[in-house]
Amino acid sequence: MSDTKDSGDKTRASGKTLSLKRSEPGVVRQSFSHGRSKQVVVEVKRGPRSAPKAGAGAATGKAAAPKAAAPAATPAVPEKKPAAPLKPATAPKAGGMVLRTLTDEERDARGKALIDARVREEEERREAVEEAKRRAERDAVEKAEREASEARKKEEDSRRQHDEERKKKAEQEARKRFGEDPTAARPGAPRVIVADEEEESRPRRPGAKAPAPARPQRIGEAKQRGRLTLTNALSSGEERQRSTASFRRRTQRITGHRDEPKEKVAREIVVPETITIQELASRMAERSVDVVKLLMKQGQMKLVTDLIDADTAQLIAEELGHTVKRVAASDVVEGLFDAPDPEGSLKPRPPVVTIMGHVDHGKTSLLDAIRSANVVAGEAGGITQHIGAYQVTAPSGAKITFIDTPGHAAFTAMRARGAKVTDIVVLVVAADDGVKPQTVEAIQHAKAAKVPMIVAINKIDKPDAKPERVRTELLQHEVQVETMGGDVLEVEVSATKKMNLDKLLEQIGLQAEILELKANPDRPAEGTVIEAKLDKGRGTVATVLVQRGTLNVGDIVLAGAEWGRVRALVSDKGEQLKSAGPSTPVEILGFNGAPEAGDRLAAVESEARAREIADYRRNERRDRQAAKSSTVRGSLEQMMSQLKAAGAAEFPLVIKGDAQGSVEAISGALEKLGTDEVKARVLLTGVGGITESDVTLAASSNAAIIGFNVRAHKEAAAAAEKAGVEIRYYNIIYDLVDDVKAAMSGLLAPELRETMLGNAEILEVFNVSKVGKIAGCRVTDGRVERGANVRLIRDKVVIHEGKLSTLKRFKDDANSVVAGQECGMSFENYQDMRKGDVIECYRVESIARAL
Repeated sequence: MSDTKDSGDKTRASGKTLSLKRSEPGVVRQSFSHGRSKQVVVEVKRGPRSAPKAGAGAATGKAAAPKAAAPAATPAVPEKKPAAPLKPATAPKAGGMVLRTLTDEERDARGKALIDARVREEEERREAVEEAKRRAERDAVEKAEREASEARKKEEDSRRQHDEERKKKAEQEARKRFGEDPTAARPGAPRVIVADEEEESRPRRPGAKAPAPARPQRIGEAKQRGRLTLTNALSSGEERQRSTASFRRRTQRITGHRDEPKEKVAREIVVPETITIQELASRMAERSVDVVKLLMKQGQMKLVTDLIDADTAQLIAEELGHTVKRVAASDVVEGLFDAPDPEGSLKPRPPVVTIMGHVDHGKTSLLDAIRSANVVAGEAGGITQHIGAYQVTAPSGAKITFIDTPGHAAFTAMRARGAKVTDIVVLVVAADDGVKPQTVEAIQHAKAAKVPMIVAINKIDKPDAKPERVRTELLQHEVQVETMGGDVLEVEVSATKKMNLDKLLEQIGLQAEILELKANPDRPAEGTVIEAKLDKGRGTVATVLVQRGTLNVGDIVLAGAEWGRVRALVSDKGEQLKSAGPSTPVEILGFNGAPEAGDRLAAVESEARAREIADYRRNERRDRQAAKSSTVRGSLEQMMSQLKAAGAAEFPLVIKGDAQGSVEAISGALEKLGTDEVKARVLLTGVGGITESDVTLAASSNAAIIGFNVRAHKEAAAAAEKAGVEIRYYNIIYDLVDDVKAAMSGLLAPELRETMLGNAEILEVFNVSKVGKIAGCRVTDGRVERGANVRLIRDKVVIHEGKLSTLKRFKDDANSVVAGQECGMSFENYQDMRKGDVIECYRVESIARAL
């Protein structure tokens, strides 16, 4: 038996070595399209085998023993004994010995470490609880969001299903409406695949050979399943149908593109004073054609680019169902002036007194006596040609603001401005001259301004002074003084002797107390421009009377179409001021241009607002001038007057002055000189010196240049001399008006005056060869002169007017023939003379006319 075993062992040992095989290799042939194939090695893995039996292990011998023992040894690894330091028997003893050898510091440190460990464990436990709570809250929120998302998804699915059902119903109704069979095949409709075709069109197993007839269909089927997209995945297995858009397009083609009426939207339209039709249609969101049609129905033929007024635009917008909000360009100046003041903010202010009266009645001299200054010496010709504003202190200590106005007839506008800004008018009347035209005009201005009046009878120191005469003449103009039983105060004064000036100031103060003049100084300044001029070295200087608020250096001010920042404030005494309160006259430096006298001044908050208002006023002024210069068709009388004015001769002028008020007065005086035959045409007025542009304008218009208290620049004078433009300088308005009047008189057609010379009677008519007809006449009265004008009268009717060409006496030429003598006469270019006709001889004289 032992031999047999040994031989068996040897036989097994001589074969392959026994081992545990984990995998068995295999080969598989893989087929591809187009007849290609490939061999692939496939490894098949199997699970672990169970442990061999005891008998089998003994039969394997010593060679198999190590192999079989290896798996059995692996479960014994976890049963290793713990290390020696972890023995429970020795650990307590070693620990007891250590505690006995610890020092106090070590024990304290260990105790602190244990306390810290407990605190840390407590914090970790608390943080874990909080984390769990936060996790639970987060889970609850996520759960709510998930439920909401599922609800939205369900709602979306139901809505989509409802839309599909509605679409299918609409298509079915459409097919029924157009008489189509839903089951009938339509050209171009998708082919429904039956079960057999579907079975044949299924893709075959790779590598399998398809029958020859089915090969084209297999190729086509392979093309259809080339790419898997979302559209193919959703539409797989469904019948292809026409889309809603395609059906809508077909319906529109059949019904003729009838659009559904849109709902009308009513809008609020902002309409300015004028607007184009295109802009109006754009604001209403309407077609311009519809707006033009509405205008055509109203009888107006307009283009889309034409302007219409606000009333027409409102009618159109309301007819189309819109509401209109009217705005005007003048809205930019709203709130600029006359803002109400709080009741407790008003404080007393000095009175503003204007001195008015006839020229040379002593207005400026009276003011000089009050101010102790000499203004008259600075005025050319001894007459005031500028309006001035001054502030004086009365003996009582109260301040009074005086405004001096010119008395000449040309300065009516200046006096009107002075009356508008004043509180009290002092009417100066010379005791030796009485009431004059400008005195009456000053009374009218004071009554129009509704301000109280004080009569100052001046020049009472003269021997021929008659104050009672002045009082009596004032009664004719409804001015009744106190001495005559009226309520108008009166004071007899003398400017040269300085008599009763304190009494005049006392009367002014008394009148101011009665008026209770107050203003609010704590607000933006408002005032009036008294005068404006261009000063060399300082630029534009405007004399302003502050009426409300306080004007400070650095404020942005606006007056008319000009604005600027206040660079300096100068008082009437030449002192620099930081601010100016109510009733204070000051000179302002800093305007961009010279404002017009009489413009209202206001302090604004920003440059942008000042520029906006100035641009609006500038455009408004330009439109007014354009409308004034354009010819407007009106009534028959207006057309006749325009034709008469068109035929009148014009005297073109360019006027430059030192102050705006003076230029305005000159322009007004020259306009009054015009007649139906000749008139002055002022091309340009301005403040400042004469420039080259003024000379160029005058040269192109054949105009003369007038400089009032100004001179031409060096370059302008050279250009004027080269162009032949006449420049005349004046400093007295009398001389200027007289010279212009004389020049305009030269443009008038001369007056023709006839002077009767005599009469002659034709006795016989002779025909003379190479000469014509000669009338043999006898002079009945007067005399007949050769070259004089003649009239041929037949039967008391004038049949010819001409000139006497030939006058002879006894075959000799004669210059004149007196009465009672006979002579021969012939006419120029006239031969129809008969016996018995009467010849009337006269001379025409031309006489120059004057305005």
